[in-house]
Amino acid sequence: MSIHPAQLVAFEGVDGCGKSTVLRLVAELLRQHGLDVVTTREPGGSPGAEQLRELLVAGDTGRWSPMTELLLHAAARAEHVEAVIRPALAAGKWVLCDRFVGSTLAYQGYGMGLGRELVMQIHALTAGLLPDVTFVLQVPPEVAAARLGGRDGGEDRYERMSTEFLARVRAGYDALLTDPELAAVAVDATCEAAEVAEAIVDRLL
Repeated sequence: MSIHPAQLVAFEGVDGCGKSTVLRLVAELLRQHGLDVVTTREPGGSPGAEQLRELLVAGDTGRWSPMTELLLHAAARAEHVEAVIRPALAAGKWVLCDRFVGSTLAYQGYGMGLGRELVMQIHALTAGLLPDVTFVLQVPPEVAAARLGGRDGGEDRYERMSTEFLARVRAGYDALLTDPELAAVAVDATCEAAEVAEAIVDRLL
């Protein structure tokens, strides 16, 4: 049995930072160390939450008011936490999550102007679970844009929002690094994904 206690590890960053690829590589490395690892994502991660995901990541950029959008994310996370994350942690598994409350802070708290306190209050009432560590993958805007250029369309609602909004989101991610509740760590994600993953695993073990 592993000597490392189960952890909830969140991977955050702007679209195009490479976090989904890095998360997959980190999971593979942790499994090589004998850990039981669950990978998941937000919004989504469980059947009910995936249905809510469709309402959030596609469609018109202005389809929801900021408060409605925050509550939809909170509902999806509440379902995800109860259906997937808490049971996995209780079973001694590590959970690697592609986005968690840090993204809600960046996008709805900072990007949409709802503020940190409201986001964290709603999170406490609905999910009530914080990451053991949050890795914020950082790349320059031009690198993120180049990476996004090779993606298929569809789940691009946030990517299509205004440049002003996306600048506020980026500032929000910077603010996560000093947030007292998130245990956030900045990660230079400009190099190869395998190098980024190895650096993260070195911090975890």
